[in-house]
Amino acid sequence: MRVLTKITPETINWGELGFGYIDTGKKFRAYYKDGEWSEGRIETEKNVFISEASTALHYGQQAFEGMKAYRTKTGKIQLFRPELNAQRLIDSAEKLLMPAYPEEDFINAIHEVVRANEEWVPPYESGATLYIRPLLIGIGDTVGVQPAKEYLFTVFVTPVGPYFKGGMAPSKFLVSDFDRAAPRGTGAQKVGGNYASSYLPGKLAKDQGYSDAIYLDPATHTKIEEVGSANFFGITKDNKFVTPKSPSILPSITKRSLIWLAENRLDLEVVEGDVYVDELDQFSETGAMGTAAVIAPISSITHGDKEYTYTDGVKVGEITQQLYAELVGIQKGDVEAPEGWVQTVDVTK
Repeated sequence: MRVLTKITPETINWGELGFGYIDTGKKFRAYYKDGEWSEGRIETEKNVFISEASTALHYGQQAFEGMKAYRTKTGKIQLFRPELNAQRLIDSAEKLLMPAYPEEDFINAIHEVVRANEEWVPPYESGATLYIRPLLIGIGDTVGVQPAKEYLFTVFVTPVGPYFKGGMAPSKFLVSDFDRAAPRGTGAQKVGGNYASSYLPGKLAKDQGYSDAIYLDPATHTKIEEVGSANFFGITKDNKFVTPKSPSILPSITKRSLIWLAENRLDLEVVEGDVYVDELDQFSETGAMGTAAVIAPISSITHGDKEYTYTDGVKVGEITQQLYAELVGIQKGDVEAPEGWVQTVDVTK
C-alpha cells in the first residue's frame, strides 16, 4: 500500500517546485453578514463549507486576485504593489454587486496570512515564490437570480516554482475565433467566468501545438485584446512599447508596472491603444504579461493562414529581456523599486 508523505517546508525541494497547490495549513478568512464584515482571522481548515444555494456556485457571483510574496537575498519578505490588487478586487466586487472588502483590511490580511505562513516562503536562491490567492464569493441560501446576503473573503497561499524552468523561452500562439468576454461585460474584472470561457479555445490551440489562444475584441474581431489569461505587448521596430487598451481587458498590475518601467527606466515611448491583428508585422518583439510569468515571450502569432514571427523565433528579444530583468529584480529586492511599489512583511509581530 502506498504511503503518502505529508509535504512540509522541510521536505520540499524548492528548486523542483511547479505551479500547483500545496496546503500550507493557515488561511485568512472574514465573513460578511447583516451588512458588515467580521474582523477576520487565521483559520486552518482548507475546505470551505457553504450552502448548496450559494450564488458563487450557480450564478458566478465571485471574484479573485493573484499576487506573490518574494524572499530577498537578505531574507526579507516583500509584497509587490498589493494596494493595486485590493483596488482591482473592489472594482470586481462593485461590478458583481458584492460588498467590497476594504483596501486597508485587504492589505492587512495579506500581510497577516504571509506572516502566518512565513516558513513556506521559498528561499531567494530557489527562484520560487509564495503565490497568494484572495477570493471573494457569495454564500448563503439564495435561489432567485439576485445578489447574496452573505459573503466570504478568504486568502490562501501556496509555494510555486518559477514559471520558466531554465529561463525564458519564446513560444507560439494562435489567434482564436472564440471571444474571451462580452462587449461591456466583465472582461475588465477578475472573475471566474472569464477564465472558464477560455478553457475550450485554449485546449484547441494547445491541441494544434500552440502555447495558448489570443483573443480579439469581441465587437469587431479586428484588434488584439488578451493572450490566454495575460495582457499583450509588442515592441515596434522603432522601439515603441505598444499595448492594447480596451474596456474588455483586465487591468493587469504587471502591465501597469511594465508601462512605467518601459517609459522611465528604458526611455521607450509607450502607446496604449488599438492593436490591429493585421498590423502585427509592425513589431520586432511581442509577449504576454501577467503575475505568473511576468513576461512570456512570443515567437510567433498565427492568424488564419498568416504567421508573424518575432526575433528569430528562438531568442528572447533584447528589450523584452531588459523589462523582465528590471521588474523581477524589483520584486526580489535586487533592483531599486519606485517609491511605494514594495512592502516588507514584518515577521516579528
